[in-house]
Amino acid sequence: MQVFRGIWPALVTPSNADHSVKVDVLCDLVDYLLDKGVDGFYVGGTTGEGIFMPVAQRKLLVETVMPHINGRVPVILHAGAVSVDDAIDLAQHGRAHGVVGFSSIIPPMYTSLDTIVPYYTQLAAAVPDLPFFAYILNPDLDSVAFMKSLMGIPNLGGSKYTGPNMYEFRQIIDLGEGRWTMFSGMDEECVYGAMMGATGAIGSTLNIMPGAFQQIHQYVAAGQYAEAQDTQVRVNKVLEVMISVGFQGALKEIISGLLGKSAGEPRLPRLPLSDSQREKLHRQLAETDFEALAAL
Repeated sequence: MQVFRGIWPALVTPSNADHSVKVDVLCDLVDYLLDKGVDGFYVGGTTGEGIFMPVAQRKLLVETVMPHINGRVPVILHAGAVSVDDAIDLAQHGRAHGVVGFSSIIPPMYTSLDTIVPYYTQLAAAVPDLPFFAYILNPDLDSVAFMKSLMGIPNLGGSKYTGPNMYEFRQIIDLGEGRWTMFSGMDEECVYGAMMGATGAIGSTLNIMPGAFQQIHQYVAAGQYAEAQDTQVRVNKVLEVMISVGFQGALKEIISGLLGKSAGEPRLPRLPLSDSQREKLHRQLAETDFEALAAL
């Protein structure tokens, strides 16, 4: 099974005032990131607000992004949904449009392995010729036991692990015996994921400063751990500012500035920035190394 590597933005979905997909700005964002040399895209995930969108809009994302990328880099689709039938529909639609793999969060209301495992098993089996990646985003879950419970899925290709426990992360890597793709998913701990053996990173702020994360992985590969840590600390100063005002709103606001076109506002349950939050974001962002990091 192919192992995917490198820096993969969890692609933001620009939106119009009515929350429809802003197709032109979506394509501009893809071009901006391709020019930055990203290695792939993760489409329709939490950052892309896929789980808050109707199925038709999620399909439009794929129908827009895939021909625009035109094979320049691979795409992994997040197909997760509360309804396993919707998730299967999305995964099969993605396959028909050329995605190289698919993924899913543990949906809300799936509270035990007795329900989670059948959900993943049915979803993965619906597209057996593509790798399936479990998306670990649940601090209450024993993630190692969870991945062990999925080992019977023939096309299990690894995981996107969005958690802080690097010991647990390494245990999951070892389960794959070198055959799995293991993406780290916490932007603020990218350096530690790389040091523990992540094959790549998927993350939100890879939309706005992908070169910084490329630099982190390059430094780690070269054994320059102090330099990698320094870049991570600089990245985290930017993250602290964004989190303090409302992360998703800040992310769309920054993308709007980078592209010179509005990326819109977050979808519920996330909230738009107030005027005071917007002012605070720009004022405090100027006190970080964001401009230099975004330029990498």
